[in-house]
Amino acid sequence: QVQLVESGGGLVQPGGSLRLSCRASGSVFSIGIMHWYRQASGKQREVVAIITSNGNTNIPDSVKGRFTISRNNAENMVYLQMNSLKPEDTAVYYCNADLVLLTDPFRRLKNYWGQGTQVTVSS
Repeated sequence: QVQLVESGGGLVQPGGSLRLSCRASGSVFSIGIMHWYRQASGKQREVVAIITSNGNTNIPDSVKGRFTISRNNAENMVYLQMNSLKPEDTAVYYCNADLVLLTDPFRRLKNYWGQGTQVTVSS
């Protein structure tokens, strides 16, 4: 089955860095736009990074200058580099992507979510 699987989360001190990875596994024909979202406890889910199929990126002001998104289509991977982390960055981080499956003869885009990975920033 096709899945998005995140990795790289964990506990880090304020000012530290983490690099999150997301792999699309299974029979993937192509990958469209990809996002990273986060959801802190008791708060709404918010987007923190976007990258298009052409490689154009968008980072919201809340994390601009600290977070960077990148992708490797050949390996079905998307990454989120997080620097200068703050306690308010603590959240579950989710990978999201539009995928076309090899098994779909109509080559339709479908949206997928990863299971999430916990990032905790604390001293």
